[in-house]
Amino acid sequence: MSDTTARAPYDRLFIYYLSGRPHREPIECDAYIGTWQEEDSAFVFFHQKADSVVHRIVSSQPELKWIDSFEMSYDQWQGEALGRRKLGGFVIVPGWEAEPFGEGARPNEILMDPGVVFGNGAHPTTQDCLEAITLALQREPLTSAVDLGTGTGILALAAWKQGLRSIVAVDFNRLAIRTAASNFRLNGAQNDILPLHARAEDCMDLEVDLLIANMHFSVMKSLIESPGFIRKRQFVLSGLLRSEVRYIEDMLSRLPVTVLNKWQREGVWHTLWGSSNVV
Repeated sequence: MSDTTARAPYDRLFIYYLSGRPHREPIECDAYIGTWQEEDSAFVFFHQKADSVVHRIVSSQPELKWIDSFEMSYDQWQGEALGRRKLGGFVIVPGWEAEPFGEGARPNEILMDPGVVFGNGAHPTTQDCLEAITLALQREPLTSAVDLGTGTGILALAAWKQGLRSIVAVDFNRLAIRTAASNFRLNGAQNDILPLHARAEDCMDLEVDLLIANMHFSVMKSLIESPGFIRKRQFVLSGLLRSEVRYIEDMLSRLPVTVLNKWQREGVWHTLWGSSNVV
């Protein structure tokens, strides 16, 4: 039973925007949450004001520049207050509202603590991906999957909840991988889902049955061009805008694959589910 007094892990967030790449060694501050690295810029998160800490970091690395800082509530960062959410046959439960449970308990619930990583279930593509994964697993027996751009790990957990026990969850963002690994432990899936810090393009040779990719268009194109793409029995591709999905559909039409279903959300976001004709 959930505790009605349970609260999100953070009340306020203090976010520092830096240009450059901070060193990977741990930041010695009890209020430090994590660092979101994007190419040559970084967002460093704390749950208390940490100007002096950031000054020290920047002073110790001349290549860094402090661009800006922001303060907002945790709910503002996530886009809304997080609560139980029904999505694609699952109930997404904030990790702070329930006790961790092991395999076999509450089969339709996924415990999720997104921290400061995107992927709390609110994005329009998440429900479509969940539905597509369910259809893929109902269509034929599958035993393994790779979730590229896993974020919080929500889609990998959905596949695990439906019986897959050999899953690789990939993200090139270290904070995302750390968050996903925590969520796998929270759900008791840590022995069956491997969190992997890597580029999605470098993981296409993995021998798995199901490819899940909810990610940027530029990376999606590289995945489809990879020889390993058609060696996956089924695929779920999402995160595509209208013009982008047309391009991807044209790419798929030139390959020995079949698009089995297509979802559209809010006239903006598109998801494709399909299968290979060569495996």
